[in-house]
Amino acid sequence: MADSYPTREVRPRRRGRRLLIVAVILLLVLAGLLVVADRAAVGFAERTIAQQVSTEVSRQNLQASQPEVSVGGFPFLTQVAAGRYESISILLRDVEGSVQGRSVSMPELDVNARDVTASIETLRSGQGDVRARTVEGTGTISYASVAALIQRPGVTLAEEGGQLAVSAPLEVLGQQFTVHGTGDLAINEGQVQVRFENLTAEGLPDVPAAQALVNAYARQISIDVPLPALPFELAVQEVRPLPEGLAVTATAQDVPLNSTV
Repeated sequence: MADSYPTREVRPRRRGRRLLIVAVILLLVLAGLLVVADRAAVGFAERTIAQQVSTEVSRQNLQASQPEVSVGGFPFLTQVAAGRYESISILLRDVEGSVQGRSVSMPELDVNARDVTASIETLRSGQGDVRARTVEGTGTISYASVAALIQRPGVTLAEEGGQLAVSAPLEVLGQQFTVHGTGDLAINEGQVQVRFENLTAEGLPDVPAAQALVNAYARQISIDVPLPALPFELAVQEVRPLPEGLAVTATAQDVPLNSTV
């Protein structure tokens, strides 16, 4: 008599595996939809904030290209629900402002706002207060803008060895020379102080009168560079020379990122 063995039931197990696979697929689809919705909400918020920043920039009588806004932190929708955002980066290009009737330009002004508060209604309507606990901005003043403020023909500014360098033509005792040297930078009451001392010129006659003329010229090209009013109540704290211009760092505390309150 042949032995008989119980038949193994495999259908329930296979059905369970299929349900598990379907559940995993549904979860992945749902997660993907949530990510898409999160990124779409970020894009809408960035466009809204960019429009408000443009209004604030115009209010300061500045000209700049359309702001490039990036909202940090993930997920974004949880930040929306809380009305608080980790960071918002704002890049302004081709910033120009008038100072004493002359244009001062910054190729870029990079602003980083942290601990930003904004209600859902503000993001929805574009009306309301977008406020940051701290704001730091870094920008570069072109050397051409600074040279134009000096108002002396032929003055050329550049960075050499981490210092501000100057060269300029100068007539001394009826002869043409090129004077050169380095300057000191400082911040005083929102202005950039540029001071030149001990300029030299190759071939300069070794007489007191010649050096006196060079020293007098150094004082003439030493100026205070008044900066245009920066957006977001930014106050300049530091300046240093870079190859592309004078880099300024500015900070502010508890300020609105828009002009509508």
